[in-house]
Amino acid sequence: MKKRLLILCLACLGMINNGLFAQETSPRKVFTLDEGWECRPITTVNRKAPFTPVTIPHTWNTSYIEGTTLYERKTVVYQRPLEVTEEMDGKRLFLYFEGVNSAAQVFLNRRTIGEHLGGYTAFCLEITDQVKKGENLLEVWASNAYRTDVLPISGDFNVNGGIHRPCHLIITGQDCITPLFYASPGVFIHQENISRETAGINVETHLSLKNKKQGLKLKTTIADASNKIVASNETGISGDIVRQPIQVERPVLWEGKKNPYLYTVTVELYDGNQLVDRMVQRTGFRYFSVDHEKGFFLNGNYLNLYGFCRHEDAVGRASALLPEDYKMDMELIKESGATAMRLAHYPHAEPMYDLSDENGIILWTEIPMCGPGGQAFTGLVDTEGFKDNARLAVKELVYQKFNHPSICFWGICNEILVSDGKRFVEYDNPIPFIKELNGLYKSIDTSRLTALATCVDQSYYLGCSDLIAWNKYFGWYKDAAPSASKFFDDCKNSSQGIPVGVSEYGGGASINHHQWPLSMEDRADSHFHPEEAQTFCHEGNWESFMKRPYLWAKFIWVFADFPSYMRQEGEEDGYNDKGLITQDRKVKKDAFYFYKANWNPEPMVYITSRRFVKRNNPQTDIKVFTNLKEVTLYINGKKIGTMKPDEMHRVIWKDIKLDEGRNTVRVEGKNGKENLSDSCEWYYIK
Repeated sequence: MKKRLLILCLACLGMINNGLFAQETSPRKVFTLDEGWECRPITTVNRKAPFTPVTIPHTWNTSYIEGTTLYERKTVVYQRPLEVTEEMDGKRLFLYFEGVNSAAQVFLNRRTIGEHLGGYTAFCLEITDQVKKGENLLEVWASNAYRTDVLPISGDFNVNGGIHRPCHLIITGQDCITPLFYASPGVFIHQENISRETAGINVETHLSLKNKKQGLKLKTTIADASNKIVASNETGISGDIVRQPIQVERPVLWEGKKNPYLYTVTVELYDGNQLVDRMVQRTGFRYFSVDHEKGFFLNGNYLNLYGFCRHEDAVGRASALLPEDYKMDMELIKESGATAMRLAHYPHAEPMYDLSDENGIILWTEIPMCGPGGQAFTGLVDTEGFKDNARLAVKELVYQKFNHPSICFWGICNEILVSDGKRFVEYDNPIPFIKELNGLYKSIDTSRLTALATCVDQSYYLGCSDLIAWNKYFGWYKDAAPSASKFFDDCKNSSQGIPVGVSEYGGGASINHHQWPLSMEDRADSHFHPEEAQTFCHEGNWESFMKRPYLWAKFIWVFADFPSYMRQEGEEDGYNDKGLITQDRKVKKDAFYFYKANWNPEPMVYITSRRFVKRNNPQTDIKVFTNLKEVTLYINGKKIGTMKPDEMHRVIWKDIKLDEGRNTVRVEGKNGKENLSDSCEWYYIK
């Protein structure tokens, strides 16, 4: 085992250059520490529990997702050897953790070297003076146990414990672009004056200089997508922070999905003519605004923002995702036609931001300050421990994700409750602290807008953020979906000029539950969640939203089904089934195709209720989602009729009589000369 680990380290396997670190030609070296780990729980019953080999990323909460009812919030110790070779003499060594949930203590050779509170942002520790030549023992104590000084303290999702994101060993020279400034890249590209004529930026670089000698300089270049250098700046160094104004003439703007054009910013630290360190960051130049009456504008043009809220989760891996998981989700998001995404309810891992940059998806990203999600307590307590952790979360989120052009909105909180005299519990007043966090965001980044999501009277929150949005489930929990029209019109009229959006809406569905005729009575808390109910709910909401461009964004709850230990509803307890895709990503529910027909111009036709195979009613409506001009319905080869879709791309044949036994339902249409069709089989049994 030790020999294998040494070979891995010396061979530099796992070298990464995803922009957060460096390219292979840089003097900086980065090793991914994914192999060679083992872990065991810390318990009072069995202090000598055996170690189990694991690969990072890892969480111990996958067993819950694989079908057991156990959701463990505990402490687990991870350990592995760390070999320090002669080649590392005179170098600086850093441990970089992309995410340890929720609290981490790090030990080297049994001595504490640091800790971090918060499981969804990165942290970095220098170990240069703590290591010894040869083999060292690296230990990480990870705990997802509940505590009020670590966010989140509530929420309708599982907090999966472990080293659930990658970790790395970074090796630099004595002088470097520091990885210690809130575990950020150390390079911040401020977009100060962006237009189609010119892009005026200011590149701020944070350095860690041990030698403190003369002759150091910083060279920054900007290259276009063809790798042609279009602007540069070379500056002598007189301190630990260097700011370099640079102007790009006639820039190609980052236009969202239309043209997600990216530039490469390379910052190089030189000692004379010798390259000392290099940091590479991608960015896109864009400007945007939100109007109370007209909605969101990107580079001066209206852009209708709609899409999904997304949790980090995969079957059998929970939040310990692999690169292919992010790529799969992005492909599904692109297929739907979504233009935006809300990363709920915490900072997501780096690959999702990179993919959003590359594919032009506009992002709302937020800290994990979450309200109850159905629980009997709020998501905020007025203690210094809680508030310090929230402040840290804001700083880490902004500094670590600063250069991503896809991010337009910083989220402050989600469903934080306010004592309004209608509840049995009196909550600490959250408003002063929410305003403080809004100011903290603004003090770091003036180029983006702040937002918050509420489920209580918006009047409490007016003035707490640039934008406000609602988690409102019309048609699912209480009011019928058409009520959304009046509700949001009233919100807009009373928002004092603050733009209003939709941060969550939707309903649940099991692909194994079906009903006709459909009843929406007492649906939400039931263990029967027919797919037709979810679709009906989304159709009603979207009919209201599509006619209201002032809604600056519309986010569906939720992209895919995910585990939530507190849920006791739907087909299986412990799951939130409001996803438009199943947790394993294998089945897109009917509602997914409703949005695909409305959002994606690619020609399509889809028959709903296709999984409602066995039927005991001889008559049914047949609903089709399509963006074709017209489609024709056939049952068992017999033509029923041809219809044109309505404004929401629906075609509904009413009261169609089914044959006894098998019914082959087929719909056909044309896109120019291209024939498109869809079919399914139903069985009517008397």
